[in-house]
Amino acid sequence: MENREDLSAVVAAVLTGSRLLVAIAVRSLGAVGDKVTLPQFRMLVVLAGHGATKLVAMAELLNVNPSTAMRMADRLAAARLIVREANPRDRRESLMRLTAEGRHIVDQVTARRGTEIAAIVSRMPAEQRRALVTAMTAFTEAGGEPPESALHPLGWPDV
Repeated sequence: MENREDLSAVVAAVLTGSRLLVAIAVRSLGAVGDKVTLPQFRMLVVLAGHGATKLVAMAELLNVNPSTAMRMADRLAAARLIVREANPRDRRESLMRLTAEGRHIVDQVTARRGTEIAAIVSRMPAEQRRALVTAMTAFTEAGGEPPESALHPLGWPDV
């Protein structure tokens, strides 16, 4: 019974923390006004992390159907945040990639999110910050997220 109570307490704590992180993400997105929605921003972040990507691969990465990914890409292309180009390896396919403005939005929102998170964790005692690093590392590993050290600066390679 104790394990079930422990699990419930952990789930409740993670859900509360995730609400805070979602709120931070939404506020950070406010830095770019009405340029992109949260799902569209997710597409920009995926492009920042993966570089030029085919639509079908993007749909899989976002866990949406290809028609949803196509509509998102259409809106982002109309806003000049991404471009579609012929795949140099197969001219029948097109690839999406970030524009300089798309990259700027990802960088701006990510920086703002980092600043807000830093302000919050700076109010925690050092021992709790260390425990948070341990807990979040274990949580992200269990969820299959690569560690920050395996990523490029800001979490994605240069595109």
